[in-house]
Amino acid sequence: MRSGLIAKKLGMMRYFQENGEQVPVTVLEIDNCVVLAHKTEEKDGYVALQVGAEIAKQNRVSKPEKGYFSKINQEPRKHVREFHVSADHLIDAGTALTASHFEQGQLVDVTGTSIGKGFAGGMKRWGFGGLRATHGVSVSHRSHGSTGNRQDPGKVFKNKKMAGHMGARRVTKLNLVVHSVDADRNLIFIKGSVPGPKGEIVFVRDAIKASKK
Repeated sequence: MRSGLIAKKLGMMRYFQENGEQVPVTVLEIDNCVVLAHKTEEKDGYVALQVGAEIAKQNRVSKPEKGYFSKINQEPRKHVREFHVSADHLIDAGTALTASHFEQGQLVDVTGTSIGKGFAGGMKRWGFGGLRATHGVSVSHRSHGSTGNRQDPGKVFKNKKMAGHMGARRVTKLNLVVHSVDADRNLIFIKGSVPGPKGEIVFVRDAIKASKK
């Protein structure tokens, strides 16, 4: 198991294949991604790499954070994340991680926070069909209808699909294909979409469920 990367979603574009087929891709930028520290089995009880990305402004860093980064002789990073790795895949602290960490055609998992939609009804949030357009239904065509039974059980069960807050949740998309890598500009092009709006910080790692593939 290798380390992952911290990336920023720049947006989406499309590639044209030689046969004219369009391929939608998401552009991810790797900005000053570096290994900060190790987590070992003896000291911490697990094996992982602490990775930081995007140099932070000094006036945005707290005193405890300044002390920590000073201790490990690294510039303060805006984003810090741990990636569990195998003991034989530990990377020396201070090593820069670039887009060439991944290669074309590789399968990866991308984790991010989905776009928030605010309060949404049952039709938008869960794909409900809505009520009938006639025959007694009045001013409630997009409602979700009945939510329970009669006096027994006399309540609405937990996890019932109803209207509520939609989006703004941690989402991981599995087995996405790396369309191409631009090592000079430190960009990774992922086939399809990844969670989050433009400017969202996402975490990219080797696909963990693609061993059979």
